[in-house]
Amino acid sequence: MPRGSKAKYTDKQKRKAEHIEESYEDKGVSEDEAERRAWATVNKQSGGGEKKGGSGRTKSESSKKAARKSSARNAAKTRKKNS
Repeated sequence: MPRGSKAKYTDKQKRKAEHIEESYEDKGVSEDEAERRAWATVNKQSGGGEKKGGSGRTKSESSKKAARKSSARNAAKTRKKNS
């Protein structure tokens, strides 16, 4: 059994962990290992338990990717223009 209380997790995170755990058990992983992997996956995807407050907006992964792509496109145009 993993250590630590799961009280700070949202209901959605708990449901997600349960589904992941069931999936691992269906693949033949032991119950303890399946639970450990499930919570590790939830933590990796959501950053842990329920978040409290915040200082403002954060960029989503897709908007960061779009910004990099746009920056790379502009850099290529500049290199082409200057060559």
